[in-house]
Amino acid sequence: MRTETMSLMDQSSAQFPGQALPAAYLTPGSSSFTDFLRETTPELLPGGRKAPEGTVQAPHGTTIVAVTFRGGVLLAGDRRATMGNVIAQRDMEKLFVTDAYSAVGIAGTAGVAQELVKLYAVELEHYEKLEGISLSLDGKSNKLATMLRGNLSAAMQGLAVVPLFAGYDTDADDPDRAGRIVSYDVVGGRYNEAGGYHAVGSGSQFAKSALKKRFDPDADRDTAARAAVEALYDAADDDSATGGPDVSRRIYPSVITITAADGAVRLTEEQTSEIATAVVSGRMENPGG
Repeated sequence: MRTETMSLMDQSSAQFPGQALPAAYLTPGSSSFTDFLRETTPELLPGGRKAPEGTVQAPHGTTIVAVTFRGGVLLAGDRRATMGNVIAQRDMEKLFVTDAYSAVGIAGTAGVAQELVKLYAVELEHYEKLEGISLSLDGKSNKLATMLRGNLSAAMQGLAVVPLFAGYDTDADDPDRAGRIVSYDVVGGRYNEAGGYHAVGSGSQFAKSALKKRFDPDADRDTAARAAVEALYDAADDDSATGGPDVSRRIYPSVITITAADGAVRLTEEQTSEIATAVVSGRMENPGG
């Protein structure tokens, strides 16, 4: 092992004399980590790898909902991933905290989506470390749109990613209405969802129909979380790709809330199980409702 290590060090020294890292790593440049990868190692970008010709079969994740409430915003998602008519995974995580005041939920090709969102989180942290300040909320949502456009060629081969962005605008004039939701299409189109709620994924039409009746802009966090899980339950009832609360396996929806006081916080399993159990119990008492 020592001989192999010394050999690698000798090769590195021969290729880059007088330094341990390539020159690009030590040269000042853009504050964008994605731009740095694009210049040095583009094959590491989610859309930079060569995919086989034709449509690619891969696990897909659905369904994500976002809801604003008084003083914040939340994301909620089911845990099922499907591949065609097969359940590929029952407990997939589709929600990601991307910085102190933002989070992203993913629908679409699971592997590419997870990789893109993790790179996005590094992008935000990289910018903040280099510039000394974090991006504005508009800057964060625009950055995600730019990264989506970089995945366009993969999307044309069936590896589409459809994220849902939620963030708290710390510069908003009204802290009670500072929660923001931004949706995207597969080509990087960016859309502010001013209605206060939105959903993406195969069960989105059923989830949005449910939220249309349950959404309350003046609700507190717990009430909004209950409405989001109710919407996911309705989506699972009509969409086979969406997984409902699985009490026997203790698999419950994921929920991330974002407020001024706490920032982006993932609810614990105990909290989500309590909400999901209440929803299931309510439906058992009123099966047709």
